Amino acid sequence: MTEFSQLLPKDEHNEELEANVHPPDWNNPTPSGRYNLVVIGAGTAGLVAAAGAAGLGAKVALIERSLMGGDCLNVGCVPSKGIISAARVAAGLRNAHEFGVEVPAGANVNFAAAMERMRRLRARISPNDSAQRFRDLGVDVYFGQASFVDSSTVDVDGTRLKFKRAVIATGARAAAPPIPGLDTVEYLTNETLFSLTELPKRLGVIGAGPVGCEMAQSFAQLGSEVFLVEAEHGVLPREDRDAAGIVEKAIIRDGVKLLCCGKNLELKNDGGIRLTVESHGQGYDEPVDQLLVSVGRTPNVENLNLEAVGVDYHKKGVTVNERMQTTNPRIYAAGDICSPYQFTHAADFMARIVIQNALFKGRAKSTSLVIPWCTYTSPEIAHVGMYEHAPEPYNNVALDTYVQEFADVDRAILDGEDEGFVKVHVKKGTDEIVGATIVARHAGDMISEITLAMTHGLGLKKIGSTIHPYPTQAEAIRRVGDQFNRTRLTPFVKSLFHKWLAWTR
Repeated sequence: MTEFSQLLPKDEHNEELEANVHPPDWNNPTPSGRYNLVVIGAGTAGLVAAAGAAGLGAKVALIERSLMGGDCLNVGCVPSKGIISAARVAAGLRNAHEFGVEVPAGANVNFAAAMERMRRLRARISPNDSAQRFRDLGVDVYFGQASFVDSSTVDVDGTRLKFKRAVIATGARAAAPPIPGLDTVEYLTNETLFSLTELPKRLGVIGAGPVGCEMAQSFAQLGSEVFLVEAEHGVLPREDRDAAGIVEKAIIRDGVKLLCCGKNLELKNDGGIRLTVESHGQGYDEPVDQLLVSVGRTPNVENLNLEAVGVDYHKKGVTVNERMQTTNPRIYAAGDICSPYQFTHAADFMARIVIQNALFKGRAKSTSLVIPWCTYTSPEIAHVGMYEHAPEPYNNVALDTYVQEFADVDRAILDGEDEGFVKVHVKKGTDEIVGATIVARHAGDMISEITLAMTHGLGLKKIGSTIHPYPTQAEAIRRVGDQFNRTRLTPFVKSLFHKWLAWTR
């Protein structure tokens, strides 16, 4: 079995995963003729680009130096949601008495079993991203380091592939922030966290962004004592402040010790890991068994020889225009390597734009995409479009904002999930939706209704006139539409109704 840090421990599930996404006995094909498309990187963007192009009849090569499936399958969406699911069950047991369900004392979390379940299910999902599946689709799959030779040639460990168009989809990885003492301790990132088999008694988490909050809360629910350090105030600093405040209260209630407005953060190795930081004027000196660093991402541009083909890049990734084209018109990019929206679903749809533009001289634009996202805490925060505190280009747009609290939604009350809201922003005086935030247990599922409306120009008026099943939490979205429709009943309109009703008596 190959030594991939993402594939520890060495058990049957990780062996199955590796057999699918980087088979130890794989033989690279021998290239014959020029490829219509060479795709570098087999994460979401690369897989979608390769499969889509091959399905249209193009001759496609797909190159991966590590594990097919990229971060999402191996060290991101899939394993993290496996852990979150286990943590939610554990939290539900602790709160079962609120529903009249008495759980016997002594019920414990078997962390090793929860992690084994995650690995088993990850392996079960992996055939979708496997080398064999893509070979069956007609894609030539190469494992090795890709490096551009010129604008029509890429080298893969000594084998040269000729291409008409190429796509860079090499993604990004966890960054190492400049924290004093970080280089003296062993720490976890998303690439190694999911290899744990023993629950850390005390876990330090640096960074209260989406990954930091999700994992801090989950490990606290599973039984760890968690210290979450954030330089700014509160958590999720980029999200709606009302929404982030609800999540902050929830994770603190679950046992996370939040050390925000953190100053003078330092790490020490004294035979273990010691974390020192000042939060709100109070000093903390905490030994931790494990440390998760979840601050920032670094693009995977090394060894691609981008300078040789005139592809510009910077610390955030490869430079592209709105058609996903790099500064070399024959080479495109998609996914985390070039996008500020580092989500699997965003990479998917950027890759679809690449296929249209690279193979068919299309003019599809990434700026036309309406991209939602979700942080999978409990409750979740889902968002699409602009915020009230919007930067350019929205900061000159006058808004009307409608809010429906779940405290007034029957199903949310009955579910015991009445913390949260649906907040929708429209252009002032209209029902044109320009942004929305949902805070709810299943906000990630609910946001799609609003994303659909924004994508296809459906306003709040039509949402309000659409029947939603009762009782559901999604009814809150319809009730926001009702709020808008009631604003149309101006005093003048009401007076006309009164006159009409009086005349028809």
